Amino acid sequence: MPAPGPQRLLWASTGSKDPKASDILYIKALASPFTVNTMPEGNLKAFADHGDPGPMMAPDGGNCEAVLAEFAKSGINMDALAAQLQDEGQSRLSNPGTICWR
Repeated sequence: MPAPGPQRLLWASTGSKDPKASDILYIKALASPFTVNTMPEGNLKAFADHGDPGPMMAPDGGNCEAVLAEFAKSGINMDALAAQLQDEGQSRLSNPGTICWR
C-alpha cells in the first residue's frame, strides 16, 4: 500500500446560509493554498460568474495568532468554541447520507 499523501485542510460546505450575505462570502474569505473547499453548486457557479479570490491566506497562517488573541480578549472562549465546532462538524459529517466515500 502506498504511503498517504499530505493532509489538506478541508473547508466543508462553504455556501452562504444567510440570504442577505454575499453568495461567495466564505469562498472568497477562505481561499488559501493547499486546501479543499466543498460548496453547493450554486455558490460555485456564482464564484465563476463574479468571484475574485483576491489575496489568499498566508500558508503559515499570517496574523492568525493576533486575531485569535483579539477574540479571546473580547471574551470568546476559544477552547469551548473549537470543541463546539468540532462536535457540530462531526455530527453533520457522521450522517451516512452526507458522505460519499471512494
